[in-house]
Amino acid sequence: MLRIDSLTITLGEFSVRDVSLEVKPNEYFIILGPTGAGKTVLLETIAGIHTPDSGKVFLGGKEITGTEPRSRNIGMVYQDYMLIPHQTVNNNISFGLRQRNIPLYEQNTRIRDICTLLEIQHLTERYPGTLSGGEQQRVALARALVLRPSILLLDEPMSALDGRTRERMRTELSHIRHLTGTTIIHITHHFEDVFALADRIAIMREGRIVQVGEPSEVFLHPSDTFVAEFLGIGNIIRGHSSRSGNLARIRTPVGQEFFVASDLIGEVVATLHPEDVIVSREPFASSARNCLKGTVLEIIPFGSTVRVILDVGFPIMALLTRESCRDLHLEQGEEAYATFKASAVHVIPATPRKEYEVASP
Repeated sequence: MLRIDSLTITLGEFSVRDVSLEVKPNEYFIILGPTGAGKTVLLETIAGIHTPDSGKVFLGGKEITGTEPRSRNIGMVYQDYMLIPHQTVNNNISFGLRQRNIPLYEQNTRIRDICTLLEIQHLTERYPGTLSGGEQQRVALARALVLRPSILLLDEPMSALDGRTRERMRTELSHIRHLTGTTIIHITHHFEDVFALADRIAIMREGRIVQVGEPSEVFLHPSDTFVAEFLGIGNIIRGHSSRSGNLARIRTPVGQEFFVASDLIGEVVATLHPEDVIVSREPFASSARNCLKGTVLEIIPFGSTVRVILDVGFPIMALLTRESCRDLHLEQGEEAYATFKASAVHVIPATPRKEYEVASP
């Protein structure tokens, strides 16, 4: 297990502050956050490239805060792969083994095994400049994995790959984790990576960890407005909450009201996923507590689905299939109803608006 206790490090004007984190054995852990949040600095500190100002790093119960990088048994793959251009694939993969003075026979055995696992046996005599992006990434993974690290750190490893290659690499990374038992910590901006690979995720902002949990838990229950906005949750509604029987009633600044299953009272922020909103041309008969009449503002095609934005006193987004949108004969400017359950709304305390940039994931 990797454990980080109250880690703080300052590099110029930037700092990672008071980070505490645990990553379990054989866990696939993904870190998300906008550009400049400190994700790479955190990974490099775990690897031993930076020395923290305070705090400690433990691996397998042993403190490694002051241990040299080569003695930590941690592998790292950067987004640009950092392959040695004038060395063959075989020599790139064997670089760390030679540095550790591993016997030649064992080097050859390890290289053969890892190349077989990653299906790059046919590339061993080629040079990095002749390889595709996906091939370069597999070579970089082989170079790290051949050392049999306790933890593999991946810094945006698929950012330069096309969609099809990225999908294949997700499958390979999952396969590698299960075959080797290697714990993986992965930085990414692709939410597809999160749902395909992650056991748990952490959200970083301005050098701090602001939320940790299983992907479904974090997406359904963001800890604050920043997390909700960064994750792209379609509906984020500010208002004042008051008790109303077994539920709470949220009143928006323009006077519109809806009900939520929450105990929070006072100024709040409500988040609602677009897929939890039902759109109809007439009031929808269901057990859902909220049915709000509105006007269609926008109809936005989005792959195999359609995003429909209604003005119900505040903008609300729904996600429909193309077929459903067609059947409803929705047109901009026409009336429609947005229906959603009180239990589908997640409510968090409101915080004063702060100027920050949320990078597009």
